[in-house]
Amino acid sequence: MAASGNGCVSMPSDRQMYLTLFDATEKAIDLLIQAQQACEELYISSSEPEAPPESPAEPPQAEQ
Repeated sequence: MAASGNGCVSMPSDRQMYLTLFDATEKAIDLLIQAQQACEELYISSSEPEAPPESPAEPPQAEQ
C-alpha cells in the first residue's frame, strides 16, 4: 500500500491484484511442468530399469 499526497493509504486495484496473482500462478505451473518433464526424461534415459517396489506381505489370517 502506498501513501497518497493527502496522507491516505491507497489500496491496489482488484485488477492489479488479480493480474499479479494470475501471472505468478502461470509461472508456478510452468515451473512444475518443466520439473515433471525433466524427471520424465531422466527416467526414460536411465540405463537400468528399476524394479517396482515389492508389496508388503499380507498379514496371516486368523483361524476360526
